[in-house]
Amino acid sequence: MTNPPRLLPLVAAAPSPARQSLLRRRIRLLVAATITYNVVEAVVAITAGTIASSTALIGFGLDSVVEVASAAAVAWQFSAADPHRREKAALRIIGASFFALAAYVTVESVRALAGAAEAGHSPVGIGLAALSLLVMPILSHAQRRAGREFGSASAVADSRQTLLCTYLSGVLLVGLIVNATLGWWWADPLAALVIAAVAVKEGREAWRGDACCAPGAALRAEPDRSCADGCCRDGE
Repeated sequence: MTNPPRLLPLVAAAPSPARQSLLRRRIRLLVAATITYNVVEAVVAITAGTIASSTALIGFGLDSVVEVASAAAVAWQFSAADPHRREKAALRIIGASFFALAAYVTVESVRALAGAAEAGHSPVGIGLAALSLLVMPILSHAQRRAGREFGSASAVADSRQTLLCTYLSGVLLVGLIVNATLGWWWADPLAALVIAAVAVKEGREAWRGDACCAPGAALRAEPDRSCADGCCRDGE
């Protein structure tokens, strides 16, 4: 009795040229929105952090600067006639930005735990963190979907950078509220160390070019047929 033929995993066909053109414009627009929001976020966070002597707020502002660098790398890539030719370089820049973020958050968290500074209350910081917690997931989801359909690992990696900013917004919000209401100053730096560990993991994957099932064919796979680490799922 013959064995039944093995069924190969289904992979969606590459988008048509017209669809690729649309996706390129969409990714550029999302990147522009990400850069604009993060520039404003960085200015507000660093200013409010300096006024309140808040290491967490200043660190959050510098995280926004790192996000701008990551998004700028994708913008540079998609300014080329063939964005795929700049894929590896863009991934390296994104990976380096993750490492820079992890290094800064780790150093500042350790300094905060050692009692380097006692932050004051910052209503502006709480409002900014709450707003970012709403805006960042939307940008991340939209860019991840467009990047995966286009087959760009760098666009997907940048969406993960934006998602990490969402987590950091949540950490900052909890830390500022807990500090303002209960005086538990140590909660924020401890949670930030967890974020730093995640940033290192994401940086390694982007640097190796493994950002969410790269290269493009796998990025276009059906959501239910995800790769081993599950990163291609829509719900991530």
